Amino acid sequence: MAETLPFSAAVTRTAAALVAALLATSAPGALMAADGPAAVIRIGSLYEPQNLDNTAGAGQGISEAFNDNVYEALFRLNDDGSVEPVLASRHDVSDDGLTHTFSLREGVHFHSGDPLTAADVKYSIERVKAESSRSSRKSSLASIDSVEAPDDHTVIVRLKSKSISLPYNLSYVWVVNDAAGDITQKEDGTGPYRLAGWRRGTALSLEAFDGYWGDAPKNAGATFSYFTDASALNNALLTDAVDIITSVQSPDALALFADPSAFTISEGRSTTKQIMAYNDRVAPFDNVKVRKALARAVDKKRLLEAIWGDRGMVIGSFVPPTDAWYEDLTGVDPYDPESAKALLAEAGLADGFTFTLETPNYDPHPITAEFLKAELAKIGVTVNIRLITANEWYTKVYQAHDFQATLQEHVNHRDIVFYGNPNFYWGYDNPEVARLIAEAEASDTEAGQAEKLRQANEIIVADAASNWLFLYPQIVVSNTRTTGYPVNGLNAQFFLRGVEKAE
Repeated sequence: MAETLPFSAAVTRTAAALVAALLATSAPGALMAADGPAAVIRIGSLYEPQNLDNTAGAGQGISEAFNDNVYEALFRLNDDGSVEPVLASRHDVSDDGLTHTFSLREGVHFHSGDPLTAADVKYSIERVKAESSRSSRKSSLASIDSVEAPDDHTVIVRLKSKSISLPYNLSYVWVVNDAAGDITQKEDGTGPYRLAGWRRGTALSLEAFDGYWGDAPKNAGATFSYFTDASALNNALLTDAVDIITSVQSPDALALFADPSAFTISEGRSTTKQIMAYNDRVAPFDNVKVRKALARAVDKKRLLEAIWGDRGMVIGSFVPPTDAWYEDLTGVDPYDPESAKALLAEAGLADGFTFTLETPNYDPHPITAEFLKAELAKIGVTVNIRLITANEWYTKVYQAHDFQATLQEHVNHRDIVFYGNPNFYWGYDNPEVARLIAEAEASDTEAGQAEKLRQANEIIVADAASNWLFLYPQIVVSNTRTTGYPVNGLNAQFFLRGVEKAE
């Protein structure tokens, strides 16, 4: 997550040139740009990692740079949403579904040279589950009772209850060398790339790992250049300081890249949802009538058009169309300001109320916040907007639950399960939803899982647990010389191994 600051066009062009110069001359471990198989892919991004450890609140930037590039897992979440084995060569499940045995792929080494062993996998799972872990997927592993490593090549995971999603959940668990120690500033993974250098605030460089067990990447490495302003990012591509922009923040920017001989615009499937999340623990957001009133007070179609034009989509829940349990629920609380006023009156708030909306200070959150403020004013609700940094959001909202309402984007799919956890930051607590989500996880079939989650989602939406605003489009822009990059952006990941730059 990045901080947004205003820049003039002249300044942004200067910034892009400066970044290019830094990458070529002074960044630690800098890789020289080239074309063909020796190419270093230059990537522009707004999402710099806060640190390099995804259990330490690193932000979505670390998923973008490190998922399946530097670190691998037992399984991989592919760009199309499927899950396939990576470091696991075999997966056996007991008849009662409570014991999962994984055989590890042979010939795998960490970047330090140490061989992959079952002890490393055991350590990696346990560090995500640890009390100190800040991983957003920590609760997804709650069904794990114990992890055993009977020999170097076998991992046994024993569950408290059945978990049909275990392979998917394990795709979020980076396998880390158990001897690596603190990995907030360094790494020791098994992936096709290793860390070449990180100049905080400027760039992070990766280089191809010669000892990789699988097929070699189609490039020599990649450099992620980090920008605090979307205009600066766009100008970096225009001035050939970067080859790819991983996520365009505004449709207005696309006009800059309209020349098909110079640029390629790819629109993939997104799982990124913009939501106004309430702290459902505190008044008046503990009242379902208030939450439903706010949902009906916002013209989400007009909001989406204001930010993304004809791209993206209005959603009526937390579930994107890429999930098997998706259904169109936009009609549950449609735009209806008069109905919203009536619901507020029924809740004893006919004169409205005032609340503080804490929102990250990077696009499009401030614009969305101003739109919500104007919409809710029409029904007598006053919104005080407080812009905060990504770090402050994580500490104050996500960790401390010290907020009334917040704006945030959620990038993962299959994340309806968070509504089954009353300890999650928004504090939604419905025992029936928790039961259905638990039963879904214990399902024997994917169809059974989908049906239970569909039922849970209908209740969540009827409760207006949050205000689901829109689904982002997933727009990747590159120069025409660069191909082979992922376009869907599931879980904010950006696979590098297939990216090529023509000579």
